Amino acid sequence: MLKILKYSFYDLMRSRWSYVYLLFYLALGFLLLFLNNDLSKAVITLMNVITILVPLIGTIFGVMYYYDSKEFTELLLAQPIKRSSIFLGQYFGVACSLSLSLIIGLGLPFVLYGLFRSDAIWEFVLLLVTGVFLTLIFTGLAFNIALFNENKIKGFSYAILLWLFMAVIYDGLFLMSLIMLESYPLDSFSIGATLFNPIDLSRILILLKLDISALLGYTGAVFQKFFGTGAGLVLALSTLSIWVLLPLLVMYRKSRRKDF
Repeated sequence: MLKILKYSFYDLMRSRWSYVYLLFYLALGFLLLFLNNDLSKAVITLMNVITILVPLIGTIFGVMYYYDSKEFTELLLAQPIKRSSIFLGQYFGVACSLSLSLIIGLGLPFVLYGLFRSDAIWEFVLLLVTGVFLTLIFTGLAFNIALFNENKIKGFSYAILLWLFMAVIYDGLFLMSLIMLESYPLDSFSIGATLFNPIDLSRILILLKLDISALLGYTGAVFQKFFGTGAGLVLALSTLSIWVLLPLLVMYRKSRRKDF
């Protein structure tokens, strides 16, 4: 698995799309800091980009890499190698290359602008951590979609629909539920619904760290009371870890049973 991971990682690092992804974050980081030297405000702006763009890129890259490397995968399957090792190695190769591009692309501009001397260092670290989590989660979901759908068009369609549901539709349904159930206690419901969406969970963690949860109104007070504590932070990070592990488990079981 480590050999396949290394091959997939180096293969993607030679791809021009990886450089485009890296240069995009480099340019975005330098532009934001050039326009506004306040690192905290730059982190707030990046939060909106990270929570939307990172899941989209992870989803598209995951599906695209699976289908593009299908012939090579079939060649590997003819060798005495575990199926699970092949797909897990490819998954980690894609996820690690995307995560590295994100960390270097955003980290370099902030370090040059004095991140280590700023009070916003922990907010920025949390931003990168949530970005890496989202990359791992949506790359894993994309690999699962591709494993369950041999048709490339269906695979891409389901992947885009998954991202659209998590990034846009889920928030709309959540808001409608809060409005319809406003006469009932919604503390537990709000927290539970947030845990079921890694994008919303990542966004709230960053907002709470930036101490602007008051912008969320009543639900912001609920989230501050729960996620603002050490136990709440541990639960949130544990939930994101579960979101990473569940697609891996499904991928492991499906790859062992799938007829290629």
